Amino acid sequence: MKILLVNPDIPLTFWSFKNALKFISKKAVIPPLGLLTVAAMLPRDWQVKLIDMATTKLRDRDIQWADYVFVTAMLIQRKSADQIIERCRDIGTKVVVGGPLFTSLPEQYVHTDHLVLKEAELTLPLFIKDLEEGCPRKVYNTHAKADLRQTPIPRWNLIKKKKYAMMCVQYSRGCPFGCDFCDVTTLFGRKIRTKTTDQVLEELESLYSHGWRDEVFFVDDNFIGNKSRVKTELLPAIIDWMKKRQYPFSFNTQASINLADDEELMALMVQAGFDCVFIGIETPNEDSLIECNKVQNKGRDLVACVKKIQRSGMQVQGGFILGFDSDKASVFDSLIQFIQQSGVVTAMVGLLNAPRGTKLYHRLMTENRLSEAATGDNTDFSMNFVPKMGIEDLLKGYEKVVSTIYSPRNYYERILTFLRDYKPGKNNKVRFRFCDVKAFLRSTWRLGIIGKGRLAYWKLIFWSLRSPRHFHLAVTLAICGFHFRTMFEGYGHA
Repeated sequence: MKILLVNPDIPLTFWSFKNALKFISKKAVIPPLGLLTVAAMLPRDWQVKLIDMATTKLRDRDIQWADYVFVTAMLIQRKSADQIIERCRDIGTKVVVGGPLFTSLPEQYVHTDHLVLKEAELTLPLFIKDLEEGCPRKVYNTHAKADLRQTPIPRWNLIKKKKYAMMCVQYSRGCPFGCDFCDVTTLFGRKIRTKTTDQVLEELESLYSHGWRDEVFFVDDNFIGNKSRVKTELLPAIIDWMKKRQYPFSFNTQASINLADDEELMALMVQAGFDCVFIGIETPNEDSLIECNKVQNKGRDLVACVKKIQRSGMQVQGGFILGFDSDKASVFDSLIQFIQQSGVVTAMVGLLNAPRGTKLYHRLMTENRLSEAATGDNTDFSMNFVPKMGIEDLLKGYEKVVSTIYSPRNYYERILTFLRDYKPGKNNKVRFRFCDVKAFLRSTWRLGIIGKGRLAYWKLIFWSLRSPRHFHLAVTLAICGFHFRTMFEGYGHA
């Protein structure tokens, strides 16, 4: 059997970093971990190829070679996924689809040959068995949750790792919290399921043996969902492994704000090599936090929490949302002040959307407020429901926020605010490679000579020369800022 795995292209988005990747000569941020894991589940005597359209062009002869084309996608990749499916139909190659997009909207993909939905550990083996017996069904679905102890090591040999800025692994699925707007629990549940510590070490060893010596992203939606196991089992083992391998990786991940409550946990993460964490902060408006059931963020000094994590040795990237029913006209200035004061440099500010299946989606449906389908990109000035704040006022306020926080002066000042509080871990190595030198030279030209905010850029660079770690971060974040500004300008805003 010949199987072609295809990851659709991702458009210009906040997290695509397409405008920044050019500085470091990379094609994409991370590889398609789901497809690499699926590849490891296929029979060993099958021929398997993988094309990530973020790095490689999909040719007709690739589709013609395959007996089946496997396509996965997130909502943001829908346009590209639809085009791939249409090309396969025109050529006459059968298509198997799975992943978040198709699991959420299966009724819109009945024209595909096979839908293998939910978690592949459960449904893919059934499809393979039926396929080998010559009687594959149209749809494979389940209400059960996968045992991650059965998940194989991804097949890293199927990609060219040099095209990516970082690699990725997964430890857990699920989140213990139930935020009304989030579909993580819809897809994966609130009970945290984890791999064994030995599995994680084997995956890290696999990356190491394939020559990777750079950043690794734990894709978990909430890495500290099971704090006890992370503290007592996983992190001590990673610390020991990293020490034996002379610290080949740095890690980043996603977590909830209650990370700031546990100094021991933060210290262990930093010792293990974690230097960055994304946190859903959402809003400084307490009423809006109550409205969306963001219980873990309520009643906190959120700025103090952010700074505590930064001082521990981890950069905080933040997610923020505008458009809650409780938002008033003052929320825009409050959010700008919060972001600038906290030093959250990478601040993803988006408009509230209601993913299908979430509590928010069902509430808005009963209120008859749903409109067009969500795009999967909450930073593209679109919403899939009618907000209580007038849409014109909301969009105007949103534009004010992003144009303010990503103006060169405010953005570079925010980097300085962060770096003044940031205390990197002692094992946090800085590796200056040829691509880093090229990135810096490109940044000096694009940002320091012909770009906007040149004086603010050079102020940041000269200040950061006090330490290699600060300098490396300053250049990296300055380049990321160019991507964010260019992205919002591409939407006709900021």
